[in-house]
Amino acid sequence: MKLSSRDANAFFRAPDPTRAGILIHGADAMRVAIKRQDLLAALIGPQGEEEMRLSRFAGAELRRDPAIVLDAVKAVGFFPGQRAVLVEDVTDGCLAALDAALSEWRDGDAMIVATGNALPARSKLRKLFEGHRNALSAAIYDDPPSRAEIEAELKRAGLASVAPDALDDLDTLARALDPGDFRQTLEKIALYKIGEVAPLTGEEIALLAPATLEAATDDLINAVAEGKVERLGPLMQRLEGQGESPVGLVIAATRHFRALHAAVADPQGPAQALGRMRPPIFGPRRDRMVRQAGTWDLGRLEGALSDLVDTDLALRSAAQTAPQMALVERLFIRLAMRRPRQG
Repeated sequence: MKLSSRDANAFFRAPDPTRAGILIHGADAMRVAIKRQDLLAALIGPQGEEEMRLSRFAGAELRRDPAIVLDAVKAVGFFPGQRAVLVEDVTDGCLAALDAALSEWRDGDAMIVATGNALPARSKLRKLFEGHRNALSAAIYDDPPSRAEIEAELKRAGLASVAPDALDDLDTLARALDPGDFRQTLEKIALYKIGEVAPLTGEEIALLAPATLEAATDDLINAVAEGKVERLGPLMQRLEGQGESPVGLVIAATRHFRALHAAVADPQGPAQALGRMRPPIFGPRRDRMVRQAGTWDLGRLEGALSDLVDTDLALRSAAQTAPQMALVERLFIRLAMRRPRQG
């Protein structure tokens, strides 16, 4: 039987032990591993492996000894409880061994959990699980997680109370990070929130999410975009002392001004545009960039981007003799002064 994404996620959370086996396959090995991990945790519990109720095999072992899966499925465990047989990196070369194990499976035997890379529709192994009366097949796609999956991850991490705006920020973050990184980020946030009853906020997510720019660089670029010329000198000195490269600063500024340009040009508004960008822009940083976008127009932003590209080329030119940090500082002063003055 072939499972839809919704039914597959429901099965991973609450597996039916009367099923003989399930095939989990997909192009993203991390996503497949997470689903397999969730399934086994729900099936045999946190002590299952320590109590020897889980047998592990690689697909290559089945090709050398096809009987090992059936033997493990039929084995009687020393500890009571549900048992599972995990076979990783399966291919069509494992067909004979898995077909025999599924055919001989009876109530009370260990469930077979087979995982592998994405299998085409013509795969014999996929057809075996999809066509078996008591086995399942679940394809794991690279789609962003649904809101229900995010809420399930929050529950697993122990985050019970989340502000509505913060949930939107987590949705943005989940679409930008790999599943494993997103899960680790939630675990870090859960540790941060231990013992607190106040709901998780967007500010806390922004504080704990993986950073895309160093804080000092972020401060500098924001000062440029907000026309705070008086702050540029001290920030430039600080970054130069930290060893930041001139080219790196120009690249960071170009990324920021391109995001502002896309935000100003988007007919749905700056907030919607910034929410769709990669890496994610959310929480207080998104709010700040929305305010910045409101003070720039497309013409000035296009001029700023042109100056940034010209300076980047000059910095990379072998004929350039002027001090590079001085060139970047003068550029940033020009950009900051180009911003329209606010009344």
